[in-house]
Amino acid sequence: MQTILVTGGCGYIGAHTIVDLIEHGFEVISADNLSRASDNSLAGIEKITGKKVKNYKVDLTDKLATENIFKENPGIIGIIHFAAYKAVGESVEQPLEYYENNLFSLVHLLKMAVKYNAKHFIFSSSCTVYGNPESIPVTEETPLQTAASPYGATKQMGETIVRDTAFTYPLSTILLRYFNPVGAHPSTAIGELPIGRPQNLVPAITQTAIGKLPTMQVHGTDYDTRDGSCIRDYIHVCDIAHAHTLALQYSIKKNAEKSCEVFNLGTGNGITVLEAIQAFEKVSGVKLNYELGPRRAGDIVAIYANNDKAVKQLGWNCKYGLEEMMLTAWQWEQSLAKK
Repeated sequence: MQTILVTGGCGYIGAHTIVDLIEHGFEVISADNLSRASDNSLAGIEKITGKKVKNYKVDLTDKLATENIFKENPGIIGIIHFAAYKAVGESVEQPLEYYENNLFSLVHLLKMAVKYNAKHFIFSSSCTVYGNPESIPVTEETPLQTAASPYGATKQMGETIVRDTAFTYPLSTILLRYFNPVGAHPSTAIGELPIGRPQNLVPAITQTAIGKLPTMQVHGTDYDTRDGSCIRDYIHVCDIAHAHTLALQYSIKKNAEKSCEVFNLGTGNGITVLEAIQAFEKVSGVKLNYELGPRRAGDIVAIYANNDKAVKQLGWNCKYGLEEMMLTAWQWEQSLAKK
């Protein structure tokens, strides 16, 4: 069995990826300090896969604690690095916390990857690296603009750190630029569970629909788009998760040292915020209580992906459409209400 360390493994995308990895024959251990997630997801992973996953409650900005994971698990061949702060608005308010957390943890993990020969390194990047792109859809070759938020800047810097490290040491690295992950595992055993008020659109929608929140706000209605709201590329979390398994398999098969490749993970469809709300109302039958508000700092106007490279080289395809994304998110929210 090939052992993979998944950092941020109790988080939203991390937990779904652990499920996909286990279903494709990998042994997985998790590192998550639970500052932004709950270890309840470990029970959900076990329910789906029948496997109990060990989580190290470690802050990856602590180098010694990070190294202890590798000392205890000498067979780690690869790392999938999710652990990071990820709220755009919060990063504008707390830039130093974002730079410290997101960059120090990455540097420490790369040092361990080199020292302990965990040569397959997959970095959780983001479409925020494109900033406000001059044209859409964006490809992997689209020039990166100035990031619109400190969060986006940490992803740009993170990519640079991974690339520079990969070209010096015997690592095979892959940068996966996600667009907007939404939805939940069809079993409803795991899903998105933000701590505090949701920063992302879909949990804000589902929490409003079920009554956890009295109302939600659409940030900006005067953008140059079809209906004035921002355009994003929403993609089901299970599709994102499977891309990590494919990327890992690709890296292992190719076995190229001192390499760094980039892939966009999006559906290729640009959806406005208001269109996403309409899709939710259609599948749920719930009329959403939302307000139209001003623009939010750090938001860009529009972005969606050209995903041809991932489709061609990784053999990846999106299985879920927008309505299925919304339906699984809603079923997850309803399952939480029953607990």
